[in-house]
Amino acid sequence: MNVRTIADLGPDERAAFFDRDAGVDAVRDDVRDIVSQVHEEGDVALRRFAEEFDDVSVGNIDITDAAERAYEEIDDDVREAIEDAAANIRAFHKRQVPEDWRDDFDGRELGRRFRPLDSAGVYAPGGTAAYPSSALMGVIPAKVAGVEHVAVATPPAEEVNPVTLAAIHVAGADAVYQVGGAQAIAALAYGTETVSSTDIVVGPGNRWVTAAKAEVRGDAAIDFLAGPSEVMVVADGDADPELVAADLVAQAEHDENASVVAVTDDADLAEQVVDAVDEQADGREREAVIRAALDNDASGVLLARSMSEAVLFAEEYAAEHLSIQAADDESLLERIPSAGSVFLGPYSPVAAGDYATGTNHVLPTGGSARVSGGLSVDTFVRSTTVQRLSEDSLDDISDTITTLAEAEGLEAHAESVRKRFEE
Repeated sequence: MNVRTIADLGPDERAAFFDRDAGVDAVRDDVRDIVSQVHEEGDVALRRFAEEFDDVSVGNIDITDAAERAYEEIDDDVREAIEDAAANIRAFHKRQVPEDWRDDFDGRELGRRFRPLDSAGVYAPGGTAAYPSSALMGVIPAKVAGVEHVAVATPPAEEVNPVTLAAIHVAGADAVYQVGGAQAIAALAYGTETVSSTDIVVGPGNRWVTAAKAEVRGDAAIDFLAGPSEVMVVADGDADPELVAADLVAQAEHDENASVVAVTDDADLAEQVVDAVDEQADGREREAVIRAALDNDASGVLLARSMSEAVLFAEEYAAEHLSIQAADDESLLERIPSAGSVFLGPYSPVAAGDYATGTNHVLPTGGSARVSGGLSVDTFVRSTTVQRLSEDSLDDISDTITTLAEAEGLEAHAESVRKRFEE
């Protein structure tokens, strides 16, 4: 990782930052085949793919009971941390629950009602790292929304990570299945002999999982198509380079394809951040992953000519995680509307939101924060408009209705209003 000047970036360098790709195209055909086999063969396909991809012979696909046992068996301090995080996540998401309302609009009684989906499927990743926190982030908003049946799929193993299982239990999942990858998404979308189909499938995963979500979309709802994790730190000369570097290294730890970026208008800070990143990455357990992420084309420390240029770059980047470490962080925040989750000040590390503040860490990547937000109670709720008109209130707008209906050539629409006033 080195310092580059924003003004000197060429078209290809800018594209690497702004056209971040989830990588699904390379696996789309294979994923389509996996999804089709699960749809057609059910549990048989799930067991075959567990052998092929996970090198595991799966007996019971349903391991709901194992989640309850894991909760009892894990270390007390880990159990307490899961409980604390779950309580914070639950409290924050309860604030999001929408309330039904009706109001008077010139005699027309109009409103909205909100109802939860009937069922939801949550993917809790495994692979190179297990993510019990993702189980909390996926299940809790669904249960807070009132979803009756929430199922979790997590990759199979000789021993499925007990902390992940305990987190699934604490979150309140109704069913747990040991199935991973694209086949898990297909199972949750279409159902098998063991796995119940769900109305929506949510949760982060690798490109196989993302491609599968794209494949089943339309047959089941999804949250969004997420790619590798990313962070942008916007920092001024007052920022502590060690803290900026710490957030970059932490995010690089996720995935060698992660995008980790710092933008500043202070040349000295930029150089100090580069040095601190190199020092902090040294000797980490996942150092190889960290260094691969730091060295990819979508990562770097960028020097802006001004904070205004830094802000413009940050807005165009539309980060999954945006950290603002600057004296005027609130004013900078107002100028960067596009971000999945924002972390203000030196004592708000991204890791806090990943685990325990209560906000959700399942967030849009690849610039999609320009048009969508992260996982929330809203994801699991459907809304319906409601209206009641009196004879007088319908009469008040009858001419408007009939005129527009006839202008569209829909005579029966107009007549359906006139019929109500025939003597």
